[in-house]
Amino acid sequence: MSAAEEIRELRVLLADDHAPTREDLRWALTQGGLSVCAEASDAAHAVQLALETSPDICLLDVRMPGGGVAAAWEIAARLPTTKVVMLSVSDEDTDLFSALRAGAVGYLVKDLDLRRLPRALRDVADGKAAIPRALVTRMVKQFHTNEPRFRTTAVSTELGPRLTSREWDVLAALSEGLSTREISRRLQIKPSGVRAHISALVHKLGAADRDEAVALFRQTTAG
Repeated sequence: MSAAEEIRELRVLLADDHAPTREDLRWALTQGGLSVCAEASDAAHAVQLALETSPDICLLDVRMPGGGVAAAWEIAARLPTTKVVMLSVSDEDTDLFSALRAGAVGYLVKDLDLRRLPRALRDVADGKAAIPRALVTRMVKQFHTNEPRFRTTAVSTELGPRLTSREWDVLAALSEGLSTREISRRLQIKPSGVRAHISALVHKLGAADRDEAVALFRQTTAG
């Protein structure tokens, strides 16, 4: 058996709203022996295609339409064996921590040498985290800091149990300011069903009420 045959081909879903970027990423991954099983340009399609193809890894742009962090949260909740890696032009701490809280196991900045991307994703598949050393150093410093901002970001806003897809839909609709009746019409479920989902998601998130759940949702998916 050749060395190439011994390395399992990993199936990757790419999600980025910039077509030339997707093309560059696809080229780098295929050159590195990985397979691109699906591509998306926004969060909704990324989630849909992930559910249809069950990739080994989802490589998601943080700032794509619909929010990469929102897509990461949904994919991590519904496909626990799929690894999520975020790709971003931002190295801001808030983006990094939001991605990790959403279930991502990697966070790569877009100025990385694309020749190193396949190796980074193979490391993720092997159970390692894909985070640049500079960001890891900052994470450690933040962990040891006494600043309340980090303690709030890292501890108090943990999301606890994952939401179901329908609970996610209801929470997203609430964040848009929709009423129970409007959500009922959008999702084609009874108002009583909407209220039941709201009660469940508020309980899972440890929120006091729907307003606090929405505030937590917006904080987590910011960026």
